[in-house]
Amino acid sequence: MTYPFGAVVGMDDMRLALLLNAVSPAIGGVLVRGEKGTAKSTTVRALAAVLPPVDVVPGCRFACDPAAPDPACPDGPHERGVPGQTRPARLVELPVGASEDRVVGSLDLERALTEGVKAFEPGLLAAAHRGVLYVDEVNLLHDHLVDLLLDAAALGTAYVEREGVSVRHAARFLLVGTMNPEEGELRPQLLDRFGLTVEVAAPRDPAERAEVVRRRFAYDADPAGFAASWAGEESALAAGIAAARARLPQVALSDDALRQVTAVCAAFDVDGLRADLVTARTAMAHAAWSGRDEVTEDDVRVAARLALPHRRRRNPFDAPGLDDDTLEQALSDSRPDDDPPEGPGDGGTPPPPPGSGDGSGDDHPRADGDPPAPEDARHHDEGTQGDGGTREADGGSGQAREKAAVAPSDPFRARRLEVPGIGAGAAGRRSRARSERGRVVGSVRPSGPVTRLHLVDTVLAAAPHQVARGRTGPGLRVAREDLRQATLEGREGNLVLFVVDASGSMGSRQRMGAVKGAVLSLLLDAYQRRDKVGLVTFRGGEAELALPPTWSVEAAAARLRTLPTGGRTPLAAGLQRATEVLRVERVRDPQRRPLLVVVTDGRATGARGSDALGAAHTAARRLAEAGTAGVVVDCESGPVRLGLAGVLGLHLGAQTLRLEELAADALAATVRSAREAA
Repeated sequence: MTYPFGAVVGMDDMRLALLLNAVSPAIGGVLVRGEKGTAKSTTVRALAAVLPPVDVVPGCRFACDPAAPDPACPDGPHERGVPGQTRPARLVELPVGASEDRVVGSLDLERALTEGVKAFEPGLLAAAHRGVLYVDEVNLLHDHLVDLLLDAAALGTAYVEREGVSVRHAARFLLVGTMNPEEGELRPQLLDRFGLTVEVAAPRDPAERAEVVRRRFAYDADPAGFAASWAGEESALAAGIAAARARLPQVALSDDALRQVTAVCAAFDVDGLRADLVTARTAMAHAAWSGRDEVTEDDVRVAARLALPHRRRRNPFDAPGLDDDTLEQALSDSRPDDDPPEGPGDGGTPPPPPGSGDGSGDDHPRADGDPPAPEDARHHDEGTQGDGGTREADGGSGQAREKAAVAPSDPFRARRLEVPGIGAGAAGRRSRARSERGRVVGSVRPSGPVTRLHLVDTVLAAAPHQVARGRTGPGLRVAREDLRQATLEGREGNLVLFVVDASGSMGSRQRMGAVKGAVLSLLLDAYQRRDKVGLVTFRGGEAELALPPTWSVEAAAARLRTLPTGGRTPLAAGLQRATEVLRVERVRDPQRRPLLVVVTDGRATGARGSDALGAAHTAARRLAEAGTAGVVVDCESGPVRLGLAGVLGLHLGAQTLRLEELAADALAATVRSAREAA
């Protein structure tokens, strides 16, 4: 028994986006972004109950419509007009760890080769046809699977091809993804493929929160009774969706309305034309849902607020958002002269969502490119004026005056750092790994079904047995024992744990800004290579886990920007804290290999009479003995260098790079110089 859709408190934008996609699946799905515990999954699962039931061909695994069966259905051909059976629309959930074969379906290559039978096992796309496909934590799904889902949703067709054997089937569904931004963002190019996006948050009004708790308690105490009390609301929603679907083909998009759609998209400088198409389709669906036969300005306004915020991101650290003043100005400029202005409330649509750019500044954090508030500006000035560093304290105090955070320098394209050897972790773009995608490097005898046939090795294995198998004519007789599964080598994502020195020895404004810029560049690289990241900082008398391992490089970048400096250099404590973090992560995620990036000048200070440097080298050797791959980024500057970071790298068994060597351009210049010298 699912929680009723109509009983969800608040969440107006999310419910409207889901309903509009139910009216017009051509919009392209909904991406719901929000913190944990905001009823994202509950609301999505409730949607299926208000979708109109579907008629299907009896026995068809692909849910063909009896009135218009798919002529290429693998279970067909079906005779048009045969009596069908009615069933509720399905909601199919796709787990984050699903394989490609589980998503699109699999071909039985063994039967295809040995018996000549095209045996196809449908996947989740077939099960979701004419229903809802729901992906929780879609940002943790690998990119190629997200792309595959979005392609199928856009084309309405799924293709499966294996070694020259191919199958296609219809796959039209409402795609809904939910995600917590704290766990990492989707790439901008994948964000753009979702039709609509909404931001959700827990209500701040105590009365509204109380109503949420009250209804949840009532549901938990008597699910059937609670659902029955909302049956009338559910029936009305289902009838509304069916009526809007029937009305949609008659909705007119006038030239004036289309001009407003394109003017709004141009005003927000979105890339490509997908935004224009999605906004127009959403406006038409909203008109149909509102019972109108023509698109109005208010339909365009609502559509823009749902279709454009996520398309304005220009780099991975930008937050999605939409400025209301720009939207209203674009609508006004494109409005015909004789048309009176329509207010946001006209047409009975919900008011603008909180935090959609109303200028209050309370709903979203300030974006990087925005001018700082007066209080921010004061701290920024304190943290950037002057080039003098913070000196470490003399005597026994052990503490230096803490300086405000220094702004990072501009990021650059970082060279790829990787873990040696071949892993078998989550697919990514950093280190070599055995994977389901990549180049063929060999073959093995299959231990289960063959999913990636190595054709050459299969033929070579079968060839010596042709006479014994009685082959007298052309062709090849292949037996089960001849089949070979291809082994592929691709790239994996790693856990990149940054250990950053924030002590007084790093306190030079210029140097700390360069260090932060370098780490920010490495974070951007980690984002592009689908890595998990963590951040340990050390200064004063201790080390701090500033950010536990996460997929959200945005959170790491935010912590880095606000990192203050000052105090002693407890290098040993930083390395010991890194050891603890990696030990826990090996249990949580044993296949994800770690890469330790230590950003320091190699100095170590401690209490009077202690061997701080020796303790740091001992901690480094323990990390090396545990097999931890590492890189030491040497931040020492000036004409006289002690080379302590290089010594630390030797104890850690790690490569040591100077700060300026992290740039990919610097690596290219080094390679060119070496070639010229040779």
